[in-house]
Amino acid sequence: MTTALLLLLLFVMLGLAYANGANDNFKATATVYGAGALGYRGALRLATLAQVSGSVASLFLASALIRAFGGKGLVPDAVVGDPLFLIAVGTGAACAVLIATRLGLPISTTHALIGGLVGGGIAFAPGDLRWNMLGAKYAMPLLISPFLAFALTAALYPIAHYVRRLLGIEAGSCACVSAAQQAALAGADESFHLQPPTPCLVLAHERDCLALRYRGAVMGVSAQNVADAIHMCSAYALGFARGLNDTPKVLGILVAAHWSGMNNHVALMLVACVMAVGGILHSRRLAETMGKRITTMNTGQGLLANLVASCLVIGASLMGSPVSTTHVSTGAIVGIGSWTKGSDWRLVGGIGLAWIATLPIGAALAFSTAAILRSLIPGTPY
Repeated sequence: MTTALLLLLLFVMLGLAYANGANDNFKATATVYGAGALGYRGALRLATLAQVSGSVASLFLASALIRAFGGKGLVPDAVVGDPLFLIAVGTGAACAVLIATRLGLPISTTHALIGGLVGGGIAFAPGDLRWNMLGAKYAMPLLISPFLAFALTAALYPIAHYVRRLLGIEAGSCACVSAAQQAALAGADESFHLQPPTPCLVLAHERDCLALRYRGAVMGVSAQNVADAIHMCSAYALGFARGLNDTPKVLGILVAAHWSGMNNHVALMLVACVMAVGGILHSRRLAETMGKRITTMNTGQGLLANLVASCLVIGASLMGSPVSTTHVSTGAIVGIGSWTKGSDWRLVGGIGLAWIATLPIGAALAFSTAAILRSLIPGTPY
């Protein structure tokens, strides 16, 4: 493998890590932000810390995913080790994710990578792509996981609601009063007089003005404070799960190429840092979509969604099953919305369409990249 190809492969891997962080990092703390437990910057810091921790742990706990996302088993082994194939896969996936990030749509890097593997496989080994492996190893976990997250959250929500009431913790609303304003009135002598300031009570028109909070105590501690603390821990767990599940998928590109130019530990830390940078620079639009636009939620509802999502993602990572944190966390949030009746179903439908389009777009971009590379580098034996 030439030095130029190695550098291009490294650039593509880092580009994919950057795109992944931009679209995925904030999803772990979206419910914390949406419920108002943390502001945008605080939620972003928590998400970044959790992702980096999960990324470091992934080298020891998720080796099966590193192998899975090199494409082994989906295309012939000779193609898997070809840097041109891997460059095409990474480029197609990264571009698909960056397009969605620009549009503020939370899509799956996992889905985009699978699309890239399919597009690269069609370009380099059109007659040898193992479609049965695609369905069993990749497609089924992706299809099942969001529905499982939705079903678990929707099933557990009334139980959690009952337990809260059993503990004597009641939900109450707080409203805010707008700044007092003075009105100037013209008198008969054409002079102006200021009326006394009149405060204005604002209800429900501004999301931050009307908030649901918990009254009561747990072992002498404010129930709201306890719920907020557990909610942030659950967000950290989900961010950790995301780093654990996603970092091996990016690192798998280098591993598949049998690249010995960098120690795996060093490569993993590089991927983790670039993911973090992508999330820091490009999370704002995704934060609004995931945290505030899909559905309204309070601390307890966000906590339940995070617990379900983090358990599913961590479990899938340990089993080497390539699920999408995006699909799982979105499914859990929509599960909450099925009870609260606060979901924006038009937006949910748009996100669903984006998920459907991710794979063919990633495949098309990877196939186009492969065609360009093969025209520029003749003599490819596939």
